[in-house]
Amino acid sequence: MEKPNGIHYIELSNNCIRFDAASQLTNVFFDDSNKQILAVRSGGATGVVVKGPVEDTVISFCMNDRGGAIRSIKFSPDNQILAVQRKENAVEFVCFQGEQPMLQDIITHQVKTLIYGFVWVHNRELALISSTGLEIFQILPEKRQVRSVKALSISIMWFAWCCDANVALLCTAEGNNLIPVLVKQKVITKLPKVDLGNPTREVLESRVTLGRVYGVLAVLILEANSSTGLMEVEVHLLNGPGLAPRKCHVLRLGIPSTLARFAINTVDNLIVVHHQATATSLLFDIALSGEVIHEITYHAPITPGRSIKPFGLKLPSLSPDGQILQCELYSTHWVLFQPNIVIDAKLGCMWYLNLAIEPLCNLISDRIRLTEFLLQRCSGKQVLLKVVQQLIDEQYKGTLLPVLETIFDKINKIYASWVQLELQNQTAQPSNIKTTITKHAAPPIVLIEQSDMAQILQTIAERPYAESVLMLYLQSLNKYNISAQEELSKMIISELIRNRSFDTLRRLVSYSMLQESKSVACFLLAHSDVNSAISQVAIDMLGKIQAHEIIIEVMLGQGKVIDALRLAKNSLGLEKVPARKFLEAAHKTQDDLIFHSVYRFFQMRNLRMYETLAFPKAEQCTEFIQHYNKTFPADSTIKMQIN
Repeated sequence: MEKPNGIHYIELSNNCIRFDAASQLTNVFFDDSNKQILAVRSGGATGVVVKGPVEDTVISFCMNDRGGAIRSIKFSPDNQILAVQRKENAVEFVCFQGEQPMLQDIITHQVKTLIYGFVWVHNRELALISSTGLEIFQILPEKRQVRSVKALSISIMWFAWCCDANVALLCTAEGNNLIPVLVKQKVITKLPKVDLGNPTREVLESRVTLGRVYGVLAVLILEANSSTGLMEVEVHLLNGPGLAPRKCHVLRLGIPSTLARFAINTVDNLIVVHHQATATSLLFDIALSGEVIHEITYHAPITPGRSIKPFGLKLPSLSPDGQILQCELYSTHWVLFQPNIVIDAKLGCMWYLNLAIEPLCNLISDRIRLTEFLLQRCSGKQVLLKVVQQLIDEQYKGTLLPVLETIFDKINKIYASWVQLELQNQTAQPSNIKTTITKHAAPPIVLIEQSDMAQILQTIAERPYAESVLMLYLQSLNKYNISAQEELSKMIISELIRNRSFDTLRRLVSYSMLQESKSVACFLLAHSDVNSAISQVAIDMLGKIQAHEIIIEVMLGQGKVIDALRLAKNSLGLEKVPARKFLEAAHKTQDDLIFHSVYRFFQMRNLRMYETLAFPKAEQCTEFIQHYNKTFPADSTIKMQIN
């Protein structure tokens, strides 16, 4: 286990993307939509190298330096048109054939306003954001034209873009409002403005981050608390169509505003706030509970801030061991992009920021809160199973049952919702309804099923507290109306029989808390030699599922021939009751009275069905006929009524 000071829960990706570092000759740009790094040498004249979103994806070409420093450069989603901005009011479009530009076919689009930036919304459509509004243009390479298809006129001071949600956040010059705008192919949808609370409040571009948290667009605003002077992050969520983004959460950073140099990422639905002065990163999870004041939830960091894990960059070297450069973390040359990208322009490296979950288990001592946290993490399943394994391990000796009960409930609440969705998907539709597309709900982030828990619970088999833990899990399943599966049912039965808890076993079967199946019933019967009560419990279960044939066989094996015959008559029908099987079983009891009663029953059946007391030859009852005639030569008058 790592020492507390050596624990890091945020780390840079092992495989960083290397590119030409920024210099007097090389300018570096990043396209957050395509996740591409573009290193431009000498305005493109001596080369442009495009890398990303993975290391082995490289496009290299040259283009003319048409004068003026490049302000922005981005490829279309299919990498077939390159948009370049050199002037404050113009954008050039360079068409590509394969991976090489057709420099003779450059299309220049000029406007009369100040261009703040542009984003591609389709392979041939680009949204241009300027001081007078937002406009979508269609690029027509074959006609060397740029055509306007949709526009929104609004006075803009600055904008932010969330590529994951296709939403631009516009800060208007009038009233300093923050207005989200959904931008898609040929569509501009103006959404309700962000509720800032104070109409005169001014928000700086550098303090705003757009991201997606738990699938919802979040406007993150970094501000100092007017009362405490400590920095906070306001989380405004776009909760639904037509609803204004409202401040739902506040993240308390606990750092004075005088040390305010922060950057924000979102990683695995966590909001990560980096602080350069202290070289630490704070984790926040808005799904966890916090202090609620006026319907706003205030969150403290999940754990005290810690540094990103140190990263050693392997440098080219003739030595077989190579040289390792320890990268400067939280460098002034770092630039962060959403959701989890870190770029060091001077070093020429691009990383993805990753969450290291296992170290967090050492830092979050509250196991219930840790469970809530892990249930929302993409790679949380195996870690959570390990946590449960530790809780039920022998060193705890079952003393943490109240904690386990809560953890089981939180796991099974999610499991139950998924089971319900699956049942709804399996509901048969009318045959006359034809569906071309079947929509299946996405599974939960972490889904722990009975099969997963069974593997964990199997490890405590035959321990003194195993029955208590198993019953706790079963009760949690029952609370959420989840039926116990075969493997779990057999595990519980084994523990109850081992502990001779036959009354508990009988009650579980009586209330249908174990799986009711032939397999489980036969498992019970296999242990019937331990106690006669087990056999009756098995018969009760078989009766619930109407497995009459098996019950009859069990009764015959126990010598309860009359009871078996009565059940066979009522369940199978008179004509389907096999005479030879019952006569043979009656003969084995060596009880003449039972044999006589069974024999007379079938004689009456023969009389009713065949109008004769004689047995049909097909039933092969000759030996039993002879035994009857020998045992009862005078045909005794003893009769036994069989209902």
